Amino acid sequence: MIDVQRLRVLRAVAEHGSFNKAAGALLLTPSAVSQHIAALERTLGHPVAVRSTRGVTLTEPGRLLVETAETISDELEQVRRRIDRLGSPRPRLTLATFTSGGRHLLPAALTRFVAAWPEVELTVLEAEPEEAVAMVRRGAADLALAYRFDAPAVAGSGARPALDWTPLMDDPLSVVLPRGHRFADRASLGLRELAAERWVLGCMKTEAYLRRYAAQAGFELRVAASSTDYFFAQSLVAAGVGVSLVPRISLAPGPGAVAVEVEPPRPARYIGVIAVRRRAPQPYVEALTGELVAEAGAQADAGEGGRPDAAAAGAVDPAPAAAHTVSVRE
Repeated sequence: MIDVQRLRVLRAVAEHGSFNKAAGALLLTPSAVSQHIAALERTLGHPVAVRSTRGVTLTEPGRLLVETAETISDELEQVRRRIDRLGSPRPRLTLATFTSGGRHLLPAALTRFVAAWPEVELTVLEAEPEEAVAMVRRGAADLALAYRFDAPAVAGSGARPALDWTPLMDDPLSVVLPRGHRFADRASLGLRELAAERWVLGCMKTEAYLRRYAAQAGFELRVAASSTDYFFAQSLVAAGVGVSLVPRISLAPGPGAVAVEVEPPRPARYIGVIAVRRRAPQPYVEALTGELVAEAGAQADAGEGGRPDAAAAGAVDPAPAAAHTVSVRE
């Protein structure tokens, strides 16, 4: 049987690329690290790491073990957190969310959830989708409000633990232009028409999309400003710095700018909920997911958001509210 502690040592060696650095991180001696790796190789019957003057290189069996060790570590952490909750006087639920999605969907959904489940101690963590998925996998969050961006579901495939993606809404992107721009009165625009423009970026993923599009269309993307805040990006557009590409739920162009739809194929973000697939019921996760689905549907009916991308559903390999504790931190 493969020793879990030895897998932990191998993970450290892989992360640091050195027996000595791994020893320092684990508070062990280099000799102890070498002994753990040697014992692991004897158990396995294959070498797992090759040392050279350039550091340590994992063999193929070593790489497979590290992948497995990461999965085991994540699952053990989830079990530990669930056990901790058993001793808690109140059930806990942790939600990770990206900023604009949380601002758009969470207030109404959480109001209803808090009223229906006052016994739950709720924690909300701000995180971009990649980080949020990792948090759900390792048990740091029970569910995540996330998005995918013209790509397969962010939860991925083939990894463990298996995650489910519940679609909520489509979030198409629009071009934001200074109000005096020559295209400001257009009903829609093709991105190719903006090849000569300078761009204000409000998100790294938007930049990646624009660069791919520009390369396919044969022009070079000219960046005037880069930010991680769509609202700041729109204020720069209003100031005449450039044009921007902004999701619908983040549109707030203000008096100095105007939003124009992008002609098909219109780029979009697809917003949904990610949670670990479990055999046992998860009443709080299911309840909050249901409230988010209901809120997205209500906003779509009111014309405030796109309809869910139903094709994306599935796997990705009454006390007063005052009684409810909600903590929000970054």
